[in-house]
Order: sequence, then structure tokens, then C-alpha cells
Amino acid sequence: MVGRGNPSRLRRGRPGRDAIVDTMTTTESPTEPSGIAAVGRFPAVPAPRPARAPTAPAPWRTGRRSGASGRERLAGVDAARGLAVLGMIVAHVAAAEATSTLWTLVNGRAAVLFGVLGGVSLALMARSALRSGDPRDRAALRRRVAVRAVLLIVLGVVLAAVSTGPMVILAVYGVEFLLVLPLLFAGARTLAVTAAVWAVAGPLLSFALRSVLPGPTTADGGTILGGVLQASDLTSGAGLVRAVDVLLLSGAYPVLTWMPFLLLGMAIGRLDLRAAAGRLVAGGLVGATIGYGGSWLAVDVLGGRQALLGSVAPVADRLGMPPEAALEILGSSSYGTVATTTPAWLLVAAPHSGSPFDVVGAAGVAVAVLGLCLLVARAVPALLVPLAATGSLALTVYAGHIVVLTLAGGAPETSPWAVTAVFCAVAVLFAAGWRGLAGRGPLEQVVHAVSARAGGAR
Repeated sequence: MVGRGNPSRLRRGRPGRDAIVDTMTTTESPTEPSGIAAVGRFPAVPAPRPARAPTAPAPWRTGRRSGASGRERLAGVDAARGLAVLGMIVAHVAAAEATSTLWTLVNGRAAVLFGVLGGVSLALMARSALRSGDPRDRAALRRRVAVRAVLLIVLGVVLAAVSTGPMVILAVYGVEFLLVLPLLFAGARTLAVTAAVWAVAGPLLSFALRSVLPGPTTADGGTILGGVLQASDLTSGAGLVRAVDVLLLSGAYPVLTWMPFLLLGMAIGRLDLRAAAGRLVAGGLVGATIGYGGSWLAVDVLGGRQALLGSVAPVADRLGMPPEAALEILGSSSYGTVATTTPAWLLVAAPHSGSPFDVVGAAGVAVAVLGLCLLVARAVPALLVPLAATGSLALTVYAGHIVVLTLAGGAPETSPWAVTAVFCAVAVLFAAGWRGLAGRGPLEQVVHAVSARAGGAR
């Protein structure tokens, strides 16, 4: 068994799936790939000097600019981000309960919610530069985002080196920030259309490429299933090839199938979030229905299941189990991509499978959650204070829980829900206390200071 983490710890909650995967390939398999999709609340670009007049009207409406509505908007976004980070803590700490309803609900979807919120944050950062219309403001913001991206990549590599289980998304997220720079000031319609096309075309292109290209391998020739960027990938030519493959195509969070989430979030961030909250809930539910309902229709009604059963039959025979049981295990989750043994795998909607149905369904859930948080922030803002505090320190809380899990020796096998509750409670209390006393989280402050200097903030 070759892997980059600690496979023995990762298999505790899901022995059936790991036995099947081991039969097919040498694997690096997280219990739940996770990620970070934001670095807390991004500060606004400093306002332009009074002498600068807008050169063109902004291609979007900001809606009411009152302080109250702005605070509600940010509280709703931060609260949604807080839910995402707590969801990932649940997925990682309660890995031994991988068959439970709560774990199933957060598996994969928490990371997608982070991805969407990362795009929202980028759009909010860009508002000042869009209003000013000054090319210098836009160039400064691009530099800031680029520096943030590099910092995320570096932190991602560091956390991946110490993680005993969770797959760290930060490096992939940093790469996405760099790739999206040309669209940083695009309009909502352009971003939404690009996200929609990518959500379908990306998984299809990934399937086609992986069908003909060899997958990433370790130094001794073992095949990697899933995976994230590691420091060792940067020390040799072969390692760099693996790094590109893992980041863009075959990893736990391949850019080719994860970019739609960031683009969708950017499109949403162009809207008047306060006014659009209800539409986000409705649209998100429609997207979730199309994704998960469409997968059910294709697999269970239109015959896709038969092709999938034929695909897993050889593996099931070797393990002495019915094909239905093998399909149930393999179809419950994935490690970033679907298998290429049959195109029917593109019909599943398993978390982290990267199929079109998974991308659309998970994105729909994320949008609905964001819309709901925005509605609650408008109606009863006090309810969201703890979640908003956690979301504003998302990068610190995310990195902290990875480190604490490592120091604890990995996810617990006994009393996982009790330990998970302690993790979540400590995260919320720490975030609320730190935010009240110091404002930005420690990692958020570092990212802000370095990127602001790069952008020439005054």
C-alpha cells in the first residue's frame, strides 16, 4: 500500500470500500476530502482617490448601500462559511461514522460550499475596483489575489505534509485563484454561463483524458487515487508531472471539475445578495433536484445501473461479494474523479465523484444554503453571530483542526460524535473570542498584510 497520508487511519470507517479499492489499485484514500474555500472575510479594496472619476458605469447593481444591509450581507456569507468549516470538521473527526446520516449529508458538500463562497468573496473584493473603473485599481487587486493564491498553495503544501488523513484543498484552491484572474472583473452573466458550461464539459473532458492518459503514480510506481499537492512533488521532474496531474485532472480536488464552484460563487457575488437571497434558495433547490434527481433517473430508471453492475462485476467476483454490494460501496463516495471503466460512471452523483450530476447537485445545495443564511441574517441576525464568527476565521479554524487532528493521532475510533462536538464547540468559541478581541484571525491577518502590501494598499 502506497499513500501520502496514513491509510490505516483512513479506512477505519469504510472497510468495505477500501478492500475494493485495494483490489483494483494502490490507493491514497481520504475518508473525506475536504477543503477551504475562503480565507475569512476579504477586506475591501481601499476607495479610489476623489480625483478619479468613474470611466464607465459598473456592469452590475450593488443595491442598497446602507450599513445595515451591508452587515447583513456579510453576516450571511460568513455564517454560510462557518457552516462549511464545521461541516468539514464533522466529516474529518467523525470519520468512523461514515455511514451515518449526518456524515453523509456533509460529505463533499461542505467543501463545495467553501468553493462557492470563495467565489463570492472574490466578487466582493472586486466591487470597489469595478466602481472606480481605474485600471490601476484593477491591477492592484489582481496582484493581491495572486499573492493570496501563492500563500494558499504554500500553506496547503505545509498542511498536507502534516495531515494524517484529510486531504487539504488549499493548494488546488490557490491554483484556481490564479486561473480565474482573467475573469476577476467579468459580469455576472459571463461568469454564470462559464460556470454552467464548465460544470458539464469539465467532467466529460476529465473522463476522456483519464481514459487515455496514465494516472499519477508515486516514486515507486504505485497508482494514486485522489491525492493533493505534496512537497515531494516539487523536487523532481517526475514529481512535477505528478503535481500537474493531481492538481488539474486526477487529484482529490481536480481543477477541471472544481472550477465551476468558484465561478458560480463569483457570479452570485455580482448580485445584490440581500435582494437575491430568496432566489438563491429557490435556484439552489432546483439545481440540487436536477443534479441528484437526474442521476437517480439516469441510473435507476433509464438503465444506467446495469452498465455499472457490469463494470464492478469482476471486482465483486474477486472479493466474493454480489455486484450490487460492490456498487453500493463504490457508488457511495469517490476520491475526486469517477472510474473510466464505463461512461455510465458519469451518471452517478456520489460526493467527490466529479460527475456532471455531482457538480450540479452539490452546487445547488451550496447556493440554497447561502441563500438561507442570507435570509436568516436579514430576519434574525443574532442567530448567526456564532456561525459568522467561525466563518470569518475560516482559514485559521480549518488549518487548526488539521493540526489538532494530527497531534491527536487522527480521527477517533471511540466516541467519535462526542469528540466531534468538542471540536466544533472549541472552534466556535475560539472564533467568537478572537474576533471580539482582535478582529481578523491570525492566518487571515498574515494573508491580508502580505497581499495588501503586494497590491500597494494605501
